[in-house]
Amino acid sequence: MKNLLYPERTKMADMRRAVESDVPRCAELLGILFSQEHEFTPDAELQSKGLLMIIHKPELGRIFVAEVDGVIQGMVMLLFTVSTFLGQRVALLEDMVVDPAWRGKGLGSLLMDHVLHFARREGLGRITLLTDRDNEGAQQFYASKSFTRSGMVVFRKLLSSSSNQESNLLQ
Repeated sequence: MKNLLYPERTKMADMRRAVESDVPRCAELLGILFSQEHEFTPDAELQSKGLLMIIHKPELGRIFVAEVDGVIQGMVMLLFTVSTFLGQRVALLEDMVVDPAWRGKGLGSLLMDHVLHFARREGLGRITLLTDRDNEGAQQFYASKSFTRSGMVVFRKLLSSSSNQESNLLQ
């Protein structure tokens, strides 16, 4: 699907929902992202399992990809939940990543603009995201898209001990 919001950018990339055949490339992009983040270690099998869950159950969320000349060069996902404070559906923005060769060329902005347009059209009340504390580039990018820093503190408890992810979270 061509980007109808910014027709001048349609030559750069096509934005669309991910489908099952996109999973290997999306898992590859997640490997790039997770190798940059402090708390995670890439595992293509686990990432593929998670991607398929979302693709097969759209009530959980949406995965969007940015395709350039037939190759996925960026992706982002929204996971849906409900805010009792707002009394409406909201989303968690997860796993935004652009292939390193395409960073700084506007592809991330195009992807984010697509997600924001989708969220507004779907009537979502808020998008929340997390980024590494020392990832100043990502923080500047999100601030440029009018995201504001929250005073909330993240806590988490891993409930599955079968994954090597637990040891990474405890370090």
